[in-house]
Amino acid sequence: MRLRRSRRPLAAALCALAALTAAGCAGSTSGASSRTAAPAASAAVSAGRTGYPLTFDNCGMRLTFAKPPERVLILNGTSVGEVESFIMLGLEKNVLANVQSYGVSDDPSMIDKIKALPTGGLSMNKNFDVPAEQVLKLKPDLVVSTWSGGFDAKQGFATREQLAAAGISSLVNPTNCAMGKPEATEEEKRAYRNQSINSSLEFISLLGRVFDVQQRALDLIGELRTRVETVRRRVASLPARKVLIAYPGMSMMNANGLPAVMTGGIYDDVIKAAGGVNAFAGLTADATTTLNREQLATAQVDVLVVGLFTPDEKGDEEAARIFAAYPQWAASKSKTYTVVSDGVYLGPLNAHAVEKISKVVHPGG
Repeated sequence: MRLRRSRRPLAAALCALAALTAAGCAGSTSGASSRTAAPAASAAVSAGRTGYPLTFDNCGMRLTFAKPPERVLILNGTSVGEVESFIMLGLEKNVLANVQSYGVSDDPSMIDKIKALPTGGLSMNKNFDVPAEQVLKLKPDLVVSTWSGGFDAKQGFATREQLAAAGISSLVNPTNCAMGKPEATEEEKRAYRNQSINSSLEFISLLGRVFDVQQRALDLIGELRTRVETVRRRVASLPARKVLIAYPGMSMMNANGLPAVMTGGIYDDVIKAAGGVNAFAGLTADATTTLNREQLATAQVDVLVVGLFTPDEKGDEEAARIFAAYPQWAASKSKTYTVVSDGVYLGPLNAHAVEKISKVVHPGG
């Protein structure tokens, strides 16, 4: 039976992630450390076959795969980037259980594809991921988490050491090593803060090596990169317009109850590729939690990007509400907006979001 995730647990999970991120990454900033650079290099995708045993470092843990994992558990982490990467690489049969799901996507076909994956009869604890005892009982051969916090014993989750002792490998999306990892290196913290569209493609590359689908990964990366670069070239000579990405359904992330405004890292990169500049460029991801009403009211916004977090949200209605609250924006006067969902996050759908946003940033370009 598929796990059903209501707005309330998702909201609480986001609050928890925001708090952990702020605590773990405050004052930090990019680049991979010597510990994270090694796996990126060793996991570089090629058109060849994977040579097993495959060994590389992942967030400070040495991993060795004797063959492609066949029983994969994908943890929640309020992400869909990992499960979507598995699907786009045709690795559904390798998924023993998946807990990632939003029910809304910039690629509508993803919704049913994710629903079709097994859930393993798992349930989440109060911290909104699978508790240790359920993971160990399921006996996967690989557990994938979008962040290091997915293996935090204090949250009731199985640690990477516990899993290794049970013969279970664990993998963290490398760009998120610092997220939920108190002992993260400065370079890991910088890598987290400087996420980009490239970070999404690097995870696909890593999966290509681990699961011996390197040609498939190479083709997918090439297709996605081409789509993004096609937009970049189209808008390269056009003036950048100020773009605001706001998720009304994530207002629980903001201390002032405002829509969650996404800044920094991959959000800025997606906007830039689409021919814009973030209305709050220069601010870190911490701005999502601290932004106040005055800052939002005085922002220069030429284009509004409404983000959907749950399937019950209506993009057009949310845009109308935001425009009514901030009529002084240029975007409000021209009613210039578009609607996205998962395409601006870390994951394989960035090209979808870049294409969508570019059409309203430079419709005639």
